[in-house]
Formats: sequence, structure tokens, C-alpha cells
Amino acid sequence: MNQRIEKNQKFLENIFRKGPFQGHAFTVSTSHTPISEVGDYTTSDRPVKDWLSWIVEGYLKNRAFSEAAGDDSVPLVGFNSGTHIYASAFGAETHYFTDSNPCALPFIQTAAEADRIREPDLHECRTLMRIFEMADLVKKELGRETLLGPPDMQSGFDTACLVWNKEDIFCSMMMEEDKAAVHRFVGKCANVFKKFIAEFYRRYPDASLAHCPMIWVPPGMGPWLSNDECGAINVEMFEDFCLPELVDLSRTFGGLGMHCCADAEHQFPSFCKIPNFYAFNRVAAKHGYDPILEHLGGPQGPVHVLAWIDDTTIERLIKTAPTGTRFVFNRSFEKLDEAKAWLEKMRKISPRTD
Repeated sequence: MNQRIEKNQKFLENIFRKGPFQGHAFTVSTSHTPISEVGDYTTSDRPVKDWLSWIVEGYLKNRAFSEAAGDDSVPLVGFNSGTHIYASAFGAETHYFTDSNPCALPFIQTAAEADRIREPDLHECRTLMRIFEMADLVKKELGRETLLGPPDMQSGFDTACLVWNKEDIFCSMMMEEDKAAVHRFVGKCANVFKKFIAEFYRRYPDASLAHCPMIWVPPGMGPWLSNDECGAINVEMFEDFCLPELVDLSRTFGGLGMHCCADAEHQFPSFCKIPNFYAFNRVAAKHGYDPILEHLGGPQGPVHVLAWIDDTTIERLIKTAPTGTRFVFNRSFEKLDEAKAWLEKMRKISPRTD
């Protein structure tokens, strides 16, 4: 590992572990051939190795781009996948788009149907096993020291809402006679996700399972999942059906990061109940980004890892954030000169002092 990467690891670790303030982090990435053009390796009948060059080329392209730009990132191999991978483990069929990632098709309509679905053994989950197969091929191709990032990461509740028709599961959550079935099914989905994470860490203990956007975090910080369906339910339902899983994951793995692109500001106080909630990727809904500072700013809040955000908003967040708030910003560029210019601009706003 070169000196630049080691320096960036120390800088990012200081941010995530809340050491003395040394500045906010700025990372860049560039585009890669999408799944819609190459096909989904997790559900295909073709050998996984057919997609190895696609995974490797994406990693090498991003690594070279960030190195040339001189950003604060640590290169990770991403295992590009859609949100369907855990739903597929329960038997959901996958829909393939011509211009977007694949997704699962729901097939459960009632609590009785949900109770008939058994929790699969992890090693029977073909989509997930193919991700491990790809990871082994990557390590063999690039070397054991290569750092791995995540595939898609969905909470058990979010997966349940992919498998169980959403209108029906929400209705069941409000019906006394069906609530227990919802808990049971969400529990099955949560168990599969938890076992997958445990196995990923067992096989690759230095992996960084920071999902959306993919960013290196120190080993032992815990996984980083999507929590989007919470925007459609009230606080009481969230704390009943969702929060226990998030608390359990954090306690099991030493912390939890989260991506949320839902209209979920009403859940922010409940997010604070997750022990060691260490990182938050907010994609602004109708209330913009200001609520993250109101509810989750300051030294006790998570590190805010923000992407797809304009320069004016970045500068305003940095200037108005409560003391002790930490940010990691990511932007995607096609041209290296544009990435360099952005980094230069950002470091005038927040110089790196390590």
C-alpha cells in the first residue's frame, strides 16, 4: 500500500473515530459501465468469472482517477448489484431494466403467505453466494491485500417490503391479527442479511461495507445499509418494526452506517437511538439537507457522507454546521481536470491539516 493511501486511511479514520479536527474529506469517482449494459452476475446462469473483468476494470479506473486527482479516498472494489439480491434469496423474481439496475418483483400479498415462506440457509442463497465467489476471484486477480467494498446493502425491513407487496405489508402492520406475521417475516429477512454480513467479515475481515456512496471506513466500524422504507411509516411503526433490527446490527458488528433517500425527517430522533450510529448518507428529500444539522449535527452525531450535492450547498453546510460535525463529500466526474478543480475549490473552504 502506497504512502498516499496510508495517509488517507489515517485521515479518514480520524474523521470516523472523532479525533482532533483535521478538516473534512473530499473524494471523487468516475462512471463505469452500468449493470444494464453488462447484465446481472448475481442471478445469471453464466459463470461469475464472465464479469470479473468488469468488476476489476471499474476498480482500476476509479483508483487511477482518484490518484490522479489527489483526493482523500481509499480505493475499494465494489460488487455492483441491484437491490434485489436479498429478496431473490426468498424466491422473488428479478425484473431487468434497459437503463437502470435490476429490482425484485413482490410475490407475497397476505400474512398467511408470508408465514409460509421459510428463512433460507445462507449457503442456499444463490445470489449472495455468487457475490462471495466474485470476491474470491477479485482477491486472486488483484492480490489478497486489495480492499473490498460492499454489494448492495438492504435492511431486513426494506427487503421485506420488496418481497411482500408494499400496500399489503403496510396494511398488515396496522392490523392486530397480522402484526405478528410482519414481525416474523421481517425477522427472517433481517437474519439473512445479518448472516451475510457476518460471513463477509469472516472471509474478508478488512472489508469496508460502507454502502451508498462507497467509502472506506476503518475495520470494525460496522456495516452500512439502505433504510428507505422508513419514510412511508410513522415513528411508532418504525420503532416497532425497524429500529430493533438496526440496534441489533450495531451491537453485533460494532456500529452502523446508513443511507436514506426517503422523506424521513420524522424518524431522525429515532435514528439517534441506534448505538454507535457512526455515518449517515442523506439524499435530500423535500426538506433539503438542513434537518441533518438540526437533529444529527455536532460531535455526538454521525459523520455525514454526502454525494450528488452542489458546491453552494456543500459550502453552506460546512459554514453552518454545529461545531464537531464531520463531513465526507463525494462527487462524480467524467473529466479529470474538473475533478482537480473541484478538489482545489473545496480545500480552500476546508483545508486538510493532517
